[in-house]
Amino acid sequence: MKEVMYDINSPLIVGILSVLLLLAIEVGFRLGLRINHDVNDSIKSQINTIQASLLGVLALLLGFTFSLALQRYDSRSVAVIDEANSIGTTYLRTELLPEPIRIKTKELLFRYIELRASAGLESLDQVAVRNDLLRQSQALHNLLWQQAMLAAAQDPGPVSSGLFIQSLNEMIDAFSTRQAALDRHVPEVVLFLLLGTLVLTGSLVGYASGVAGQRASFATYVLVLLIVLLVFIIIDLDRPRRGLIEIPQDSILELQKQLSTGN
Repeated sequence: MKEVMYDINSPLIVGILSVLLLLAIEVGFRLGLRINHDVNDSIKSQINTIQASLLGVLALLLGFTFSLALQRYDSRSVAVIDEANSIGTTYLRTELLPEPIRIKTKELLFRYIELRASAGLESLDQVAVRNDLLRQSQALHNLLWQQAMLAAAQDPGPVSSGLFIQSLNEMIDAFSTRQAALDRHVPEVVLFLLLGTLVLTGSLVGYASGVAGQRASFATYVLVLLIVLLVFIIIDLDRPRRGLIEIPQDSILELQKQLSTGN
């Protein structure tokens, strides 16, 4: 299912959220101000209790959503390292292959690491370019597997072709794992619930201020700003290679540099 929010820029989402929060506080304040003369202390106490409870629910949602986004960021970072390690191991094990399969396989792996390094630096909103890089990578999988079958036909020993086939299979699995990690996001319904709760909390804070007969304090707006910044970080963590927080590609780039130096 296509995600609506994922195609919208993070700053735009945060900007809209900030405006909605300010409007919610102002509307809530005006509604509370209209009835503050008819509200007794018992009702004011009840409103304050509900406000505190809703703030607690909001804190729980923020913590839960931040944890989900951070877990996905960590899994993507680990996937990059695992793929770099699997490619490096496969390249080293080409030394076990007979000639001329060894030379051909090294050339294919060098082209492959270049593609994977390029894919790691490409923004995910460049869908056409990214899909082209993925198709080229999968085509190289097939070519590498053909070389592995030729090596197994010439030398079926487990120490030579067997080890190479094992590492090649792990490399292909690492590719799939990394792609799956990139496509995993915080469920959009959780983000909508978080944003809805945030706007509702803002309106209740404004309403409680109106009932009390005075506008929300400066500390309230500082709290709103901090919450908006936290929401921005959550969304940014959940959008690899599209926001300010990027997944480190050092392992892939370092491997590419090592292989180019070796060649």
